Amino acid sequence: MTRFFNDVVVGEAEELGSHTFTADEIKTFARAFDPQPFHLDEAAGAASHFGGLCASGWHTASMWMRLRVDSLKRQAEDARAQGRPVPKLGPSPGFRDLRWLRPVKPGDTLVFWSKIVDKRVSASRPGWGLLTHQNWADNQKGERAFEFTGTNFLEVSPGAAG
Repeated sequence: MTRFFNDVVVGEAEELGSHTFTADEIKTFARAFDPQPFHLDEAAGAASHFGGLCASGWHTASMWMRLRVDSLKRQAEDARAQGRPVPKLGPSPGFRDLRWLRPVKPGDTLVFWSKIVDKRVSASRPGWGLLTHQNWADNQKGERAFEFTGTNFLEVSPGAAG
């Protein structure tokens, strides 16, 4: 977000990008971080309730984070190129309602989104606001595969009330 907290509009949504998951990538992530059989082997996946090899939900969440960071970097570079200040993005105090709604299988392309659903000035950190964002990914069939609600701190524009 290259805008300061006071410039953010509740209701605005941003497409973060898309990613196509491959069998090799699914297995590589699973070997390193979530070595359950249905993430590692086609036959084990076929015998599971998923009906085939599928990506770890944490892989899906990690891809959201990768695309979010990439989007923020692009926005910051654009702002700097235009001579605009880049606000500081603070930490996230957490997330809630994380849901993996359908398996992500090899060949699936997910489109990742983030939408601002609430904002408030921080009572404990002067000069900062808290943004609440709904995040999701839909597959190539338009089916929701993943969603969660997150919160993060964003710098208030110097001299602004928020």
